[in-house]
Amino acid sequence: MKISAQEEYGLRCLVQLANLKDGETLTLPQIAEREGISTANAGKLMWLLNKAGFVNSTRGTKGGYFLARPAGDIFLNEIIKVLDEDVLSSHCESYTGVLDKCIHTGDCGIRPVIVGLHEIVENALSRITLAGLVGDEQSVDAMFHQIQGIHRTIEPSRV
Repeated sequence: MKISAQEEYGLRCLVQLANLKDGETLTLPQIAEREGISTANAGKLMWLLNKAGFVNSTRGTKGGYFLARPAGDIFLNEIIKVLDEDVLSSHCESYTGVLDKCIHTGDCGIRPVIVGLHEIVENALSRITLAGLVGDEQSVDAMFHQIQGIHRTIEPSRV
């Protein structure tokens, strides 16, 4: 699985907000500085996350961004869906070679593997909350490796 820059930075911005105490906020410049990204990029990410209902903002000298709901109620699969396009739905159209349409459309041995891997990732991400990313690397790693019972959650679509 490849994580896009938008997904990475969006998650990192949300983790910054998840680390705040009640009533605290972060401004765009603060978020950008803490994550080493431009204020414009942070602004784009915060706009997407606000539009999706993950963050809220207040105006004024003491304003800034904060989580719209508890970090324990925000799942990573929700965030990823907002931050990046659905790669799975366009996979077959992305690898057509010199043709307009993939030569294997309708009978492909690769598609079930790609779909299956996306199912595993989707299922794992649906079990991890934003709150689970708060902490040191060792504690987050331990939480991640306790995820069990991966099962089918996405039905493959035929092209």
